Amino acid sequence: MGVAKSWIYTGKVYVVAKQGSLKQQNLLPEFHQCVLWETAAVVGGGQRRRISWTVVCGVMLFVLGLISFFTGHVASDLEWCSQRVVVKRRLLKKKVERFNDVQQDDIWETKFSKSYYGCSERSPYYATHTHQVMSNGYLLIAASGGLNQQRTGITDAVVVARILNATLVIPELDHHSYWKDDSDFANIFDVDWFISFLAKDVPVVKRVPEKVMRSLEKPPYTMRVPRKSEPQFYLDEVLPILTKRQVLQLTKFDYRLANDLDEELQRMRCRVNYHALRFTKPIQNLGQKIVMRMRKMAPRFIAVHLRFEPDMLAFSGCYYGGGDKERNDLGEIRKRWTTLPETSPDGERKRGKCPLTPHEVGLMLRALGFENNTYLYVASGEIYGGEETLKPLRELFPNLYTKEMLANEELEPFLPYSSRLAAIDYIVCDESDVFVTNNNGNMAKILAGRRRYMGHKRTIRPNAKKLNALFLKREKISWESFAKKVKAAQQGFLGEPDESKTGRAEFHEYPSTCICKKPFEFSGLERIHHKNQTISRTLEAESEYGHNEEDQGVHNVQ
Repeated sequence: MGVAKSWIYTGKVYVVAKQGSLKQQNLLPEFHQCVLWETAAVVGGGQRRRISWTVVCGVMLFVLGLISFFTGHVASDLEWCSQRVVVKRRLLKKKVERFNDVQQDDIWETKFSKSYYGCSERSPYYATHTHQVMSNGYLLIAASGGLNQQRTGITDAVVVARILNATLVIPELDHHSYWKDDSDFANIFDVDWFISFLAKDVPVVKRVPEKVMRSLEKPPYTMRVPRKSEPQFYLDEVLPILTKRQVLQLTKFDYRLANDLDEELQRMRCRVNYHALRFTKPIQNLGQKIVMRMRKMAPRFIAVHLRFEPDMLAFSGCYYGGGDKERNDLGEIRKRWTTLPETSPDGERKRGKCPLTPHEVGLMLRALGFENNTYLYVASGEIYGGEETLKPLRELFPNLYTKEMLANEELEPFLPYSSRLAAIDYIVCDESDVFVTNNNGNMAKILAGRRRYMGHKRTIRPNAKKLNALFLKREKISWESFAKKVKAAQQGFLGEPDESKTGRAEFHEYPSTCICKKPFEFSGLERIHHKNQTISRTLEAESEYGHNEEDQGVHNVQ
């Protein structure tokens, strides 16, 4: 009761029989034919009818024409696609070669550093200071700590003066800390520049006027505010005292202002820190001379802030294998800080709280790809252990210099003043192509923030927690494996722009409010580079560093 139709172009035909089975018949195997059978299956009998050859061949010729037409286009498309694949492969190869070159250059700088710039200008809505505005009184500040700790205090003091609508008196520096430096503000910073630069932000004077001091019924009121106090605390607790007493002194003023402030106050911090605080001419001139002398020897150089002085090691509570002598030496120094808790040296090292030794710093730099002929400037005070401690670093990097080596006689007037010596190191580290910190202290934070603000110059901070674990097993793995793991561990610690932690770190180290991005479109290579960096920060550090290899091989660095 149905009709079965079958056509084929092979000289064979399949016919549906009455029972529904298929039978194969060979038709003219010597050549091809166009054949169409139509079979009508009926109950009890049937008939077979041949269709006209003219109709069949005409239909087949038409179908073959269509097939040829489309087959030709498909072949053409396949050829075109294959050519595109070849071209794409060539372009990709060139991009990979260029990308490899970029990776080699990245050891000194990141291509994306040119995409950012410091921006601390006042907004159109910012009310500049005018002499017509009545001040609420004079604010005296007693800074605390070493040079860079005092720098943070001075920066925050300007912002507090703005919050209180007070006249800031040039801050008094700390003469009684561990460093015993009796330098005043004017011995380190350019006072006149400081006052003039901040004229639109806050009024600054060198001293309280005599007639104001004579009019006081009592000596200036002195108080210490809690650390990281919010602006509202100053308005509620400090301002009433200031308006009543007219002259107020805030003591031990370091980190006494909250980390997170509104945008205008954060930008003021940047104007103070990166523009208003300018070193005196003698310090500036000698610092620049040392930079030029380094540049004459090499077009690019690394500045390493070792921070391996006895006071730093004592404060950290770490142990470096020096036996009873080291324990006694550092233990005596540690007694100067009565509030320091008892710590486990091994525990502190596992937590990444111990500075790397000079040798470990050198191993990290060599593993990252810096060659043996790289020039190093070592910024440091008295290295614990002296030249013997520096010897392994010097073997890894023979071209190692200090300010004492580059400016021996010119340095003599500054030798009695640790803060002025620190200021010279600050200048050279700031001007270096790569800056390497060895702890998370004040100089490291201040310089890291400044270098981000000045265009994201390469700043390497050791990931001490992971690196210390690697140093412990360095003798058990090959140098190639060690270097690979160091690079993985250091992802996110190389001063890249996307390392900034908005609101999650000290503003002086990550001044995110004061860093703006230039509007531009990534090129194809930059997109590949950026994507690679993003992926590596989330995957490579885990997979490469976490993979426990037991390689054997030579461990010496040639």
